[in-house]
Amino acid sequence: MSLSVDQAPVPPVAQPGQANGSPAQTGPPKIAPVVRAKEVPVVKAEPLVDPKQLRENLHAAIEKLNEQVERNGRGLNFVVDEKLGRPIITVLNTDTGEVVRTIPTEVIIKVAHDIEDLKGLLMDLKL
Repeated sequence: MSLSVDQAPVPPVAQPGQANGSPAQTGPPKIAPVVRAKEVPVVKAEPLVDPKQLRENLHAAIEKLNEQVERNGRGLNFVVDEKLGRPIITVLNTDTGEVVRTIPTEVIIKVAHDIEDLKGLLMDLKL
């Protein structure tokens, strides 16, 4: 790591026998070095996990959950939102098949999709 040295003035110091505030010497003030560290380059680490393998594991786990829920007669459905890469849970009324609740809510999912679209626009634009 290399250092750069800038010069900064040092205030005068009173000598013994002088009143405070009077200069210690005549002439230019003494200059003390100021040391500033240079920027250290950032090294990116390799990911420890394979994202493709994680996605496959998530899909397999969701399939197993759906099978278990179906065997138990529960009105739950698990899916992965491909755009977000996150699981979505749907609670169904088993009698009517009507969607009772979505976790996260449909509004949150819509906002998250809009944010993803906006991120894509912001990253693609070059000024």
